[in-house]
Amino acid sequence: MKTQFFKGIIQENPIFSLCLGLCPALATSTSVKNAIGMGLSTTAVLIASNMTISLITTTLRAVSGGMFYSKIQNIRIPLYIVVIASFVTMVDFILKGFFPVLSKELGLFVPLIVVNCIILGRAEAFASKRNIVFSLIDAIGMGLGFTLGLFLLGTVRELLGAGQFFGLSVFGKNFKPAIIFILAPGAFLTIGFIMGFFRHVNALRAKKGN
Repeated sequence: MKTQFFKGIIQENPIFSLCLGLCPALATSTSVKNAIGMGLSTTAVLIASNMTISLITTTLRAVSGGMFYSKIQNIRIPLYIVVIASFVTMVDFILKGFFPVLSKELGLFVPLIVVNCIILGRAEAFASKRNIVFSLIDAIGMGLGFTLGLFLLGTVRELLGAGQFFGLSVFGKNFKPAIIFILAPGAFLTIGFIMGFFRHVNALRAKKGN
């Protein structure tokens, strides 16, 4: 369980190692606040959908020797999407009701969590084949890895692109921010360098393992 939890943070980090969820990562990491908001929203959906899908599949396997489970294999992807979309709608309503400013800034990227490769991928590759406890641990690990990845991206981009952290000035009035970092090219540069660092760390870990 411990190994599965920590996999999502470094070894199989969704953004920097698996290269999943790059669209929202690039678009919503212009500031730390937006990055954390998107990361936590995705994590909430990931946890809820992983647990629900695991519960559905394990129950179906237990009923009639798995007969019902084998019958739904052809419609499993639409089933996953319906489950995920339900939780995304809940998260979207919560953001609009309690965090309207954040909801407005994240915009369309909250509803687009429905088609986030991380969530659908974990549902297909992990939650549908494991029990609810393992699915929960996997979701927390992957969600935390995604959130930390967004936080790192948002920190670098906000510091260099605006000279701020959480909207507060860090370097003083004389600092001239590199505006490129809060624009699209800066997002690609930042994620490229951090991704290279993660690949290097994983390569060193693999060497030690051998």
